[in-house]
Amino acid sequence: MASTKEYLAFVLGQLSGLDDISYKTMMGEYILYHKQKIFGGVYDDRFLVKPVKAAIIRMPNAVYELPYEGAKKMLLVDCLDDKDCLSELVRAMYEELPAPKTNRKK
Repeated sequence: MASTKEYLAFVLGQLSGLDDISYKTMMGEYILYHKQKIFGGVYDDRFLVKPVKAAIIRMPNAVYELPYEGAKKMLLVDCLDDKDCLSELVRAMYEELPAPKTNRKK
């Protein structure tokens, strides 16, 4: 089941307290970026984030779920209705996220 644009719009609205949030569509789902670093996504109308230490600390009771078959487990965001919580979560995760990949050819 693909995610709906309405659910994506809701998640983006909840993240509106952050600068430089963007997304890319991939096979009916949405990959979310903060300052060009991937921090999570919308999968089957679920908002999942990477299980980095900062996210685990801020959401100790969060459930691990697969975004799609064959993927690594991610954390189901449990504070989606709290804009301040979401902003703090993503800001805290930022330093632990891998740098964006470059597509330079040699």
